Amino acid sequence: QVQLVESGGDLVQPGGSLRLSCLASGSIFPLYRMGWYRQAPGKQRELVATISPGGRSTNYADSVKGRFIISRDNSKNTVYLQMNSLKPEDTAVYYCNAHNIANEVHYWGQGTQVTVSS
Repeated sequence: QVQLVESGGDLVQPGGSLRLSCLASGSIFPLYRMGWYRQAPGKQRELVATISPGGRSTNYADSVKGRFIISRDNSKNTVYLQMNSLKPEDTAVYYCNAHNIANEVHYWGQGTQVTVSS
């Protein structure tokens, strides 16, 4: 069982930056592919970015490429999402995801609200 706790969501003006953090419980964090997803009101949850267990491979949604950076610190059981040049359409609840590749089990955090508005 993995528990995920996100933090860092806030209200920010367009063009601003935020860094989200996700702290994972358990000693096997380095074995999980980690990801960030988001869900805006009235829309389906969508992939934002993922990072491989070792941190060498990342993947981004086209809508955030060049603006967002996912990273992880396995010594701290934490994954980050640096969000730059934020736009109003980035407004959503952001969820942290842990994916056990061996058995295809996914774990989710409770979400953190990001609002981009002037």
